[in-house]
Amino acid sequence: MPHDDQDVSVVVPLAKATPQDAVGGPTEPPAELEIEAPPLRRVGRGYLLWLMTASFGGSLALMVPLSYSLAVRIDDLAPGHEEQLGYVTGSAQVVYLVLSPLIGLWSDRTRSRLGRRTPFMIGGTLLGTVALVGVALAPSVLLLGLAWAVGMIGWSTTGQAVQNVQADRVPEEQRGRVSALTSVMTQIAPVVGIGIAYAVASSTFLVFLVPGVLGAALVVLFPVFKPEGDSRALVHTTGVTLRSMVTSYGFNPRRYPDFGWNWLGRFVFFMGLYFNTTFGTFFYAQRLDLPVKEVAGIVAVIGTIGVVAAAGGAIGGGFLSDKLGRRKLFALIGSAVFVAGAVTEAFAHSLPQLVVGAVLMQFAIAVFSAVDQAIVFAVLPDRAEAGRYLAVVAFAQKIPSAVAPLIAPLVITLGVGAGGEKNYTQLYLIGAVLALVGGLIVKFKIKSVR
Repeated sequence: MPHDDQDVSVVVPLAKATPQDAVGGPTEPPAELEIEAPPLRRVGRGYLLWLMTASFGGSLALMVPLSYSLAVRIDDLAPGHEEQLGYVTGSAQVVYLVLSPLIGLWSDRTRSRLGRRTPFMIGGTLLGTVALVGVALAPSVLLLGLAWAVGMIGWSTTGQAVQNVQADRVPEEQRGRVSALTSVMTQIAPVVGIGIAYAVASSTFLVFLVPGVLGAALVVLFPVFKPEGDSRALVHTTGVTLRSMVTSYGFNPRRYPDFGWNWLGRFVFFMGLYFNTTFGTFFYAQRLDLPVKEVAGIVAVIGTIGVVAAAGGAIGGGFLSDKLGRRKLFALIGSAVFVAGAVTEAFAHSLPQLVVGAVLMQFAIAVFSAVDQAIVFAVLPDRAEAGRYLAVVAFAQKIPSAVAPLIAPLVITLGVGAGGEKNYTQLYLIGAVLALVGGLIVKFKIKSVR
């Protein structure tokens, strides 16, 4: 891979980007607002390093609360009511879902010296960091939920901006490997973050603040060392209209069938994933008969082992899909391996079994996420409006992350016996079925990608 200074080796200039033709179908009429997409250039090692650093930082700040510290905080404020975690995280996701297309729309049309994406990257990071302080100090579940909703908006906006930069910059021949490497960072970050949280576990405030501040610093380094560039001459717009705001929430699946099928497959897969990950802390506590606060060490150990599997899955799937020119096959492989891991977890009652199941699931998630991200970039209806369309794609992940935590409490309470033990076996098996269906949709319904 060349150095950043030699990034001009592959350039695809776009004077004015237009929607891609659907396979066998018509295109949308010209957009009311004209937007010019930046040229695609091969990215070098230095650029990729800082992109990976930003991905790691954003994931560190967002995923540590979701995978550990929010559960600890809920256990402090409402002991014995773990279903409150689902309501807090699910509600926050709903709030961001409503706002994300508008954020993407404004990002596409932003004119500034810093570029289109950088203002949202920095602004989201600042908002998310401040919100984490509120979460750590909230005296009730209600106030915690409100603070986390703000945090979700901030950190998700940051992640969305980093992803938009990839769509703006990375050419097709590099999408698999770049998606793989950034995916590895998002897999590693929660594990490292939980380890950091465990090291400062004596202070609830530091459990939230330390991973958040570290993540914020790593995100900001990306635009500092690899500035996006001035977008004032790139984006031409008369402003955001009511019509553009309304239409930003969707797309025409008949005109863009591959975009639509990938959206659906992604949605179903992530529904299964969030069924099997939202209550991970409580699940491990139950199966290992440990107090919730003592699970952090177990989660960190399992996650550390899983990092190796996740790295192998993402890099192997992403690099091989670039080399072989095959994306869909690896998406199906990822979903199949996820099934194996979920079934193993469902019937696990010992640490070795939990480790095997978790490692398989980590590997599977990494394979699917890396390859499907490359598919997303390939089937975008209009790259000039990547922010808008990637926000719509995010629905396929964010809706499950909002809905699954709200449904899962009902699932784990079905068939609960006199002892009150939650039915996690049922939850994990349902998640396995959903993940497999999602992989099958991607493999057999998308036509324009191999």
